[in-house]
Amino acid sequence: MNDIWPKKLFLVGCGNMAGQMLTRWLACGLDPARVTVLRPSGRAVVDGVQVVTTYPASLAPGTTVLLGMKPYQLGDVATALAPQCGEGTTLLSILAGTPLADLRRQFPKAGPIVRAMPNLPVGLGQGVTALHAEAASSEAARTAIDALIAPLGLAEWIADEGQFNEVTALSGCGPAFLFRFVDALARAGEAIGLPADQAARMALATVHGSANMAAQASDSPAVLADRVASPGGMTREGLNILDADDRLLKLLTDTLSAARDRGEEMARGG
Repeated sequence: MNDIWPKKLFLVGCGNMAGQMLTRWLACGLDPARVTVLRPSGRAVVDGVQVVTTYPASLAPGTTVLLGMKPYQLGDVATALAPQCGEGTTLLSILAGTPLADLRRQFPKAGPIVRAMPNLPVGLGQGVTALHAEAASSEAARTAIDALIAPLGLAEWIADEGQFNEVTALSGCGPAFLFRFVDALARAGEAIGLPADQAARMALATVHGSANMAAQASDSPAVLADRVASPGGMTREGLNILDADDRLLKLLTDTLSAARDRGEEMARGG
């Protein structure tokens, strides 16, 4: 897989999300000698990865820069880094709420700029990463980003940059919502009489196995649910509660809408 990697990878920041991405790339064969991480603390990342506390005087042609710091730091980062970014530099930004126009304004001479919205399971190679590139980006640039993102899980290019808040609400925030569901399923098992520790193990294993089954099935999850539910059986009685008045759908729609709306507020500085 060595041919999929950038000649050099320069990470600005290596927090939770960027750290998960780097961990997965290294596990899939990225040579740590190709990686440099800018970290003001100077704290080590992993063996073989160079950590610097100041910006380099230059970037090698073919460098991909991953912007993984906090969005409010963009101006300061660009002041120091933009002069080193030429046509041979690709920018991959995971900065929430930071549109391509702002990135291009801060890095006017850089090569292709791509926005990415990954979620935490990228560290396991089972994540979701939404991608959007400038209209002028070449097919070669998109292909290179596709190859880089592939080890992280599902990559989805979105046509409308304005939908990043919707994407973030679904896949970015989705792991937290699913964790809450697993916890609620376990607590419900406890509420009907199972020991708490046993209910927790069973709930987690049930969700894990069912998700894998859905991922491998040719039928949709909706069809799978109905297939499990025999007429007049226990599963059907439970589904009748979830399905009544579309209550589960409405709850999740309200949940995603609230997350999306908050993203829009944050983008406006709220």
